[in-house]
Amino acid sequence: MKSLGDDSIFVRTYERGVEDETLSCGTGVTAAAIVHGFMSNKSTVKVKTLGGNLEVSFEKVSENSCAHILLKGPAERVFDGHIAL
Repeated sequence: MKSLGDDSIFVRTYERGVEDETLSCGTGVTAAAIVHGFMSNKSTVKVKTLGGNLEVSFEKVSENSCAHILLKGPAERVFDGHIAL
């Protein structure tokens, strides 16, 4: 994660199972945005990834918890496949 300002970060993702860098990861992006939001006292964080731009918003409940987490951004099909059984 790299900070791009108070309300914006850049995230690159390496995923186990894929064993490579991926364009984006919803769980990783959300976690990084929440950490950045807590550190910068922001409840909405813009996230840039190799796959595009996203936005995470949440409600801070206490010093170490939050609720009502929302991840916004485009979704695109990146793979089609068939399995012969």
